[in-house]
Amino acid sequence: MSSNGSSFQFVLRSLRHRNYRLFFIGQSLSLIGTWMTQVATSWLIYRLTNSAWLLGLVGFSGQLPAFFLAPFAGVWVDRWNHHRTLKITQTLSMIESFALAAVVFTGHTHVWNIVALTAFQGVVNAVDMPARQAFLVEMVTDRADLANAIALNSSMVNGARLIGPSIAGIVIGIAGEAYCFLIDGFSYLAVITSLFLMITAPGPSRVRTNVWHELKEGLSYVRGFTPIRSILLLIMCVSLVGIPYSVLLPIFASEVLHGGPHTLGFLTGASGLGALISALTLAARKTIVGLGKVIAITACTFGVGLIALGLSHWLWLSLPLMLVTGFSMMQQMSSSNTIMQTIVDENKRGRVMSFYTMAFIGVAPFGSLIAGAAAARFGAPHTVMAGGVLCIIAGLWFSRQLEEIRKVVRPIYVRLGILPEVATGIQAASALQTPPE
Repeated sequence: MSSNGSSFQFVLRSLRHRNYRLFFIGQSLSLIGTWMTQVATSWLIYRLTNSAWLLGLVGFSGQLPAFFLAPFAGVWVDRWNHHRTLKITQTLSMIESFALAAVVFTGHTHVWNIVALTAFQGVVNAVDMPARQAFLVEMVTDRADLANAIALNSSMVNGARLIGPSIAGIVIGIAGEAYCFLIDGFSYLAVITSLFLMITAPGPSRVRTNVWHELKEGLSYVRGFTPIRSILLLIMCVSLVGIPYSVLLPIFASEVLHGGPHTLGFLTGASGLGALISALTLAARKTIVGLGKVIAITACTFGVGLIALGLSHWLWLSLPLMLVTGFSMMQQMSSSNTIMQTIVDENKRGRVMSFYTMAFIGVAPFGSLIAGAAAARFGAPHTVMAGGVLCIIAGLWFSRQLEEIRKVVRPIYVRLGILPEVATGIQAASALQTPPE
């Protein structure tokens, strides 16, 4: 009893920070609505158009702003108060969800206005994501709890990813897509309330220079820092060729598995369950040492899962395969996030996390567009399988970079006390080599 209780407390240890606890509760509720909107939007577009290409276009419009705006957003985020920024971005997201509901309720549903509202949300996300990542460090003041907070953050996202699509499938079947958008709009009140309840101190002031100079400085930092550069390149590749499989899921649900919106909800929910399990295993880790190898392995297993998904024509087989893809994708992305948040220089955190946003979210629209066009020509299963093969190749490339990455990261881990036994050894060796006075 005592052992189980202490283990559970260890997994949830970052919740002892008041601001993070408030954010965790509010965001958990809000993200359920966000996933409902994502599923409802995909199903609405496919129901109206029966077009794989237009599915890709909607995904493209929602994620493209992150590609162009994220680097500038990183400069702004490094300058702005992160807490105040999130209040604004979350409020704008709430307005967008209510606007989507109004469009569908009033019968003005057209592809162009769905694309426009999705693009607006993409602009908001370009600022919100790096701000949220940077604010995480402020909410969790003890650096020892940072990896746990990132993992719990991922579990929060994927717990919602498990629940939201399942609810969306039921709501769409009973009442229609508009009610998903309406529920999402109200769900934002939870996270906005949590932000207003927080007690925050003013962030450290930073000398502001030209935006282009700061952008160039951040880019040079990323380009010259082997671990972050390699991680971002892998994320970029997986986001381009692997993650866009999600925009093709309505086709798998309808044409391959011969189901309806509930089938789409089951597929997305299975992926969310895998990702949730993945995040919880990361939260239970006692050290971030070894996450580089995890990144390489899970990039490959993600690719294997996609290949098998493309070959499956049975729901009973596709669901566990979605579990594998969700688990692998979350292991890779959360491990990457944890390493970068740990080793990045504090005054460049916003810019580095904006490049993370660009690699993760900003590149995905091009993948969505390519996936939609390829699926229209070659079929969704073959498109997803090709992406899986490329993910495996990218994972094998990253594994060859690990030795060089370790050489750079190891001294940082020693300095931060993440490798205390090594630090102690170095100090002892230094003491032995110092001549007596």
